[in-house]
This record gives sequence, C-alpha cells and structure tokens, in this order.
Amino acid sequence: MSSHGTTLRLRALSKRYRTGDLALDRVDLDVPAGQVMALIGPSGAGKSTLIRCVNRLVEPTSGSIVLGSTDITGLTPRGLRRARQRMGMIFQEYALVERLTVMENVLSGQLGSVGFWRSYFRRFPEATVRQAFAMLERVGLSDHIDKRADALSGGQRQRVGIARALVQNPEILLVDEPTASLDPKTSRQIMRLVCELCAEHGLAAVINIHDVQLAQLFVQRIVGLRAGRVVFDGPPGELNADVLTEIYGEEDWTASLGGKQAASSAQAALEVEEERLAGLT
Repeated sequence: MSSHGTTLRLRALSKRYRTGDLALDRVDLDVPAGQVMALIGPSGAGKSTLIRCVNRLVEPTSGSIVLGSTDITGLTPRGLRRARQRMGMIFQEYALVERLTVMENVLSGQLGSVGFWRSYFRRFPEATVRQAFAMLERVGLSDHIDKRADALSGGQRQRVGIARALVQNPEILLVDEPTASLDPKTSRQIMRLVCELCAEHGLAAVINIHDVQLAQLFVQRIVGLRAGRVVFDGPPGELNADVLTEIYGEEDWTASLGGKQAASSAQAALEVEEERLAGLT
C-alpha cells in the first residue's frame, strides 16, 4: 500500500456551472500525506463539487489541482486515467455492480491497472487476488466474499466500496458522504474504519460529510465551506458556536454542541472500554 509523501494542493480552484452558479470560489487547500480532512457545510456549499474536481469527474473552470508533482488540471485523457488510479473514490451510494459478487466488485478497482481483457476474463494477477482477500478480511467481509452485492446491507456495501478503493493502492481517498445512508452506529464504524486504514497506510483523505459531530469525533482537521469559499480551516476543537454560525447561519449552536459533544465523548469512552474488555476475553 502506498505511503508516499504526497500532498494534494488546490490553488484558486473555481467552478462555475453553465447555469451561472459559482460552486467553488478560488479555494486554496493543502492536504498533507496521512491527514484525514473533513469537508463540512450546508447543501450547495461546494463540498461534492470540490471532491469531484480533484479527480476531474467535474471539470474545474479555473485554478490548479496538484497531486504530488502531477498537475491534474493539465492532464490528457490518458494521463488522467493513470492519475485516477492514485485516487481512491468512495461514494455515498456505494457505486457497486449489484449482480457481481463482493470479490468481483473489489477487483474492479484494479481495472485501470490490469487492463480490460484480463479483467473481462477474470484473469487478475495472483498478487492482486491475494491483496483483495486480505483487504476484505481487514474490512470485516471475509465471510461474504461470494455474496452478490445486492444481498448486502448498507454498511456492508460501504465496506466493499472501501476495500475496492484501497486495492488500487491509492495515495489519497476521496470520500463523498460515506455515512449519509447509514444508521448512527454503522456510520461510526465506517468513519472509524476509514480513519484507521488511512493511518495504517499513510493515506490522505478528503471526506465530504454532513454530520458535524461525527467529523469532530474522528478527523484531524475540518474545513468549512459556505457558498464555495473556505470560511473555516482548523482542528475539531476550534469548531465552536461562532464558527458554525459562519458556516451554516444563525442557530442555537451552543446548546447543540455542548450536549452532543458530551454524548459523543461518553459514547466514545464506552466503546473504548468495550473494546478493552473484549480484548481480555
């Protein structure tokens, strides 16, 4: 797995849609290798657009995107295909092929590197298959390898998506609303898993997420977007009521933050204790 010293650098990144809407307004961001960063903000703030500009699923209007020493914005279609192999994408709606098995979906993450015909005839290199088995075990799906994707729960589907992204050996994960369709417990498990895997493999990650408390609990850095502009960039501890008002608008954030942070801390402590006790049995 990749552990490069890669940094994602965005400079004056802007995106104006044909409707005239300015989704991103001269965004400057650096994401160091190994850092997990959450993007928060109201609907329409530009979070999904930013993630999709990085791998050019959405074409930026202006500015630059640099991954390591590669200027993504200047790449030819062939160069972009190679660059996308360095970026693992995890989607809100999982983007799995329903009729394929868990293993086949995970191996589809290797399409860009093994070639169409080898993948079409299921002729993946042995090392690739071993890596896929190991990754499925790591995400807790070793008992579901031969199940079709449409037989899985939402949390299991998201774990398949995570495994598929990681078998690419990416340098960065781009994660778009990974918990939006999941219940609270599964959401926490998925966020914890993504953060653990990033730590294990030295991966940077940019996670677009609506759940502010979930972001505060797991990530190292939070960036708040409003109307396509960065209005906050700092550690979770600095995300106070005034900052949330600047990002989202007027609301009684003080009561909300106090109660939910306390509950999150208590729950986190409880989970740590449960894991400790499980290790003793």
